[in-house]
Amino acid sequence: MDFAVVKKSSALHPKPAGLALQYGTAGFRTEAERLDHVMFRMGLLAVLRSRATASTIGVMVTASHNPEEDNGVKLIDPHGEMLHPLWEEYATQLANAEEQELQKVMTEICQKEAVDLHKDALVFIGRDTRPSSKKLSQSVIDGISVLGGQYHDYGLVTTPQLHYMVCCQNTQGQYGKATLEGYYQKLSKAFVELIKQANSSSSGDSQRHLKIDCANGIGALKLMEMERYFPKEVLIHLYNDGTKEKLNHLCGADYVKVHQKPPTGLDMKPNERCCSLDGDADRIVYYYKDTADHFHLIDGDKIATLISIFLKELLVKVEQTLKMAVIQTAYANGSSTRYLEETMKVPVHCVKTGVKHLHHKAQEFDVGVYFEANGHGTVLFSKAAETKIRQLAKEEKDDERREAAKMLENTIDLFNQTVGDAISDMLVIEAILALKGLTMQQWDAIYTDLPNRLLKVQVADRHLIDTTDAERHVVAPPGLQEKIDALVKKYKSARAFVRPSGTEDIVRIYAEADKQENADALAHEVSLAVYHLAGGVGTPPQPV
Repeated sequence: MDFAVVKKSSALHPKPAGLALQYGTAGFRTEAERLDHVMFRMGLLAVLRSRATASTIGVMVTASHNPEEDNGVKLIDPHGEMLHPLWEEYATQLANAEEQELQKVMTEICQKEAVDLHKDALVFIGRDTRPSSKKLSQSVIDGISVLGGQYHDYGLVTTPQLHYMVCCQNTQGQYGKATLEGYYQKLSKAFVELIKQANSSSSGDSQRHLKIDCANGIGALKLMEMERYFPKEVLIHLYNDGTKEKLNHLCGADYVKVHQKPPTGLDMKPNERCCSLDGDADRIVYYYKDTADHFHLIDGDKIATLISIFLKELLVKVEQTLKMAVIQTAYANGSSTRYLEETMKVPVHCVKTGVKHLHHKAQEFDVGVYFEANGHGTVLFSKAAETKIRQLAKEEKDDERREAAKMLENTIDLFNQTVGDAISDMLVIEAILALKGLTMQQWDAIYTDLPNRLLKVQVADRHLIDTTDAERHVVAPPGLQEKIDALVKKYKSARAFVRPSGTEDIVRIYAEADKQENADALAHEVSLAVYHLAGGVGTPPQPV
């Protein structure tokens, strides 16, 4: 490695004095103007990772649902999954190194990972629609080029599309073609095949209207490109398409989920089917208004339940002993967990918050369904399950079993198994609703969410709080869990947990109970307990 050249190039992307950033689940995220050096260095790291794995690596420039002024970057590993945890640490070290330490940090990474600097390296780059993204992705390219790496710049893509491309490339096309065209063709072919089976069984108006809030982001551009691949029965209407307003401003999946109300810029009539994507199109939530003008949110928990019902019915029909499970976090509504376990008889596993934990656990099953309540999720199928299902779809003599296997095969192809993908998930949901002839109200009525409340408390040091049992139980500070247990006992169908934020000195509180006022009261009482026992700062929490 010619470090004199790296040093010269790095000086063109100087690190602001005293700036320290942490690579988390979402990669790096902060104000766009502070990221130039990070982008250059992630270009360097992507080349090292590519050489270490002898694979193509992805670099996505996006800050997802953050405000338009922010930006961020995340690296994508060979199978389209998130960056290995050890390399997350390298990313943090490299981003925070002062100029004079850069050579030392890079040399250490190369030694620890036995990186062969003479190997070829290939990096795929993508970016979202933020005004800062083009310039920042050029900084990534500068980093790749200075180490002699090759790159392919896909330009404007959704985050899940880049994950998909990386997986296609490293499976030598087994997962699909590593082009946008390939992505659109694979998904639309599977969708058309599934919808066909719905149209043959349903009567009356077969046209399906869907209003989509695109968060003024990349999702709008990609849905416009994909629209020509959709069957004529499906009519999508795009709102917040980025032509007028700012990215994520008063719209998008995160806004709708947090504020429990429709986005601005989308006019809802009673019982119309509506959904929102987030800024980089890796999350989706659905919603509708009833005839009394009440807003109803259908979040990731209900999406996971709908998908699980559909898959379980098909798995029963094909009569295969395939192990299916749903993976949730502690934030999943208690009603969804009960419905899945008691009514559906589907095993539910709870893991720590964060997509990588859900994805990792889902890989343990033949069919692993995972969604966070915020609408980020997908379904993973084991190699063995996929092979068996494709074989049955081709060779099964019994008509009903073969049809069910074919539906499963198309469903496998419709999911983006690398990561949560709003466009892919939307098509799966649309197909299931059509096949089952379900209205929004019927889907919503599968179970009733327990009223809940999310709060946060500012603390002096978040590291004083330690949890276990997938963050559902506090082990430090002493006495806090006992206090929470005593408070929960006061209310019916109640549950509460607290967990420290991964990035700032706050503690997040979740409470649910039989009535909203009880959920609110419990959340407030727990927040007071956190304030007094875990070093709260500022004024004590006020009632909700």
